Amino acid sequence: MRRLAAIGVLLLGVFFVLGKVVSDVTPGLDVAVADTLGADWQGGVGRVAYAGSLVLGPVLPAVAALGLVVAAVVNRGRPRLMGLLLRCVLLLAVCRAVSLVKPLFDRARPRDYPDLSFPSGHVVSVASVGFTAVVLCAWLARHRLRLVVAISSVAVALAALCRILLDVHWLTDVVGATLGVTAVGLLAGVALRLLPARTLGP
Repeated sequence: MRRLAAIGVLLLGVFFVLGKVVSDVTPGLDVAVADTLGADWQGGVGRVAYAGSLVLGPVLPAVAALGLVVAAVVNRGRPRLMGLLLRCVLLLAVCRAVSLVKPLFDRARPRDYPDLSFPSGHVVSVASVGFTAVVLCAWLARHRLRLVVAISSVAVALAALCRILLDVHWLTDVVGATLGVTAVGLLAGVALRLLPARTLGP
């Protein structure tokens, strides 16, 4: 438990340092990736990325949270499972709140676009759902854990790619979002007694 919390604190520190550094100076790698991948944001690639962002974005944690609440109500006769599901709702909400720190960094987007840039809210949304899904799977279906980790990782990567292709986020915005959610997820998971995961029991 202490090890997980320590990793969370370390990653949170990296997240804040990265945010501060890129808010002052845009790294050359960010510019190169934006120039290469974000050049066609008004074309066909951009339209596909926009469609992807509609699915892999803020709507996802809202739907996931609603699903967890409904599942908790359905399982109200099983207190342990109901408690686990409701704690996962809290975990999801805390992870999603990583987006609220954007004003601390005040970073501009690659192109003219409303709202601040670091960290990517879309990637935070998808990573929050993915992290929560992995934790829940570790409790309820450990034999499926690798599959859920793989699906969650691919979803986060696709969300990140869509935002870069739309030229509305720098590479470090999406990396920072992933770091921030992982850090907060580990710390919140330990605080909510979701980590380390155990067998739910009767």
